[in-house]
Amino acid sequence: RLEAEVFPGNGFPFFAVEVRGLQRRLTLANLAVPWLVGRAKRRLVSRFRDAGVKASLCVGNYVTVPFGWAASSLGIPFFVHEQNAHAGLANRVAQRWATKTFVSFHDTRGLSDQVLTGNPVRAPFVEFNRQELRAEALTRYGLDSRVVTVGVYGGSLGAGAINEAVATMVAEWSGPSVQILHLVGSRNIDAVAEFAEKAGVARRTIGFEDRMELFFAASDLVIARAGGGVAEITATGTPSILVPGGFGSDGHQEANATALAEAGAAVVVQEQELATLAEIIGDLAADHEKRKTMVRAALAYARPGAAVTIAKKLMEAASD
Repeated sequence: RLEAEVFPGNGFPFFAVEVRGLQRRLTLANLAVPWLVGRAKRRLVSRFRDAGVKASLCVGNYVTVPFGWAASSLGIPFFVHEQNAHAGLANRVAQRWATKTFVSFHDTRGLSDQVLTGNPVRAPFVEFNRQELRAEALTRYGLDSRVVTVGVYGGSLGAGAINEAVATMVAEWSGPSVQILHLVGSRNIDAVAEFAEKAGVARRTIGFEDRMELFFAASDLVIARAGGGVAEITATGTPSILVPGGFGSDGHQEANATALAEAGAAVVVQEQELATLAEIIGDLAADHEKRKTMVRAALAYARPGAAVTIAKKLMEAASD
């Protein structure tokens, strides 16, 4: 898993425990879950003692339950961080042991005793400045500074539906002048090549981008899923058209998208309504004042200093 490489690579010890979540259907596999949780809790208690842990944080995966249970049994301050507007099951269960719950959205559903911290973003987004990056970004992608740029990315899951809808749309485009910056994913670059040749608007298709701050700096508007990436959308103050994915079982992306739409920072388009993209993009591309209003709303929602805020609270708890 990624964390098994990232943490040791940055000088932090990595310790893994085996645990899995409940399946949302009747299955014999669920019978093993309580035993796995109990075993994981015992291993974590031993590890916490050996390491002299003073404070702890979990971010809502399966290990959160035994992790919080172990920390609580040792009197170690335990914090939960929820990235979505609707808390996942693990965080809802583990909050019983939590000193505080950190949330990314106002009035996150399913959690009590909330502290609004926002969702941590990577360093380039903490002090993001579109004006400083704009020229470099447009040059990188070969885009025209005089034309509205629509950035498109579907995330690591569920990019297919968005890619296909956008590819079809640009082949038939008859709206105002726009250019498309389409991050399709390395696996999908060949699949959309045929559509790119038929595009009725200028279109730059890329498979992978390791400097997403430049992608946002080039984009006047983005089309995206509504997962954890919305933190980067708000941190950059980018107007967005959000297409909630149905991943998971609690409607997390739907809740995230709704929260930003109610704040005035986004327009929500359901996957079955992707045929309306052209009209929505055309309206936003032609309405500069509307986009400016969405920029202000997104920035007002952003918490780019989330990582520092959370780290300070952990350090305070560890020193008490």
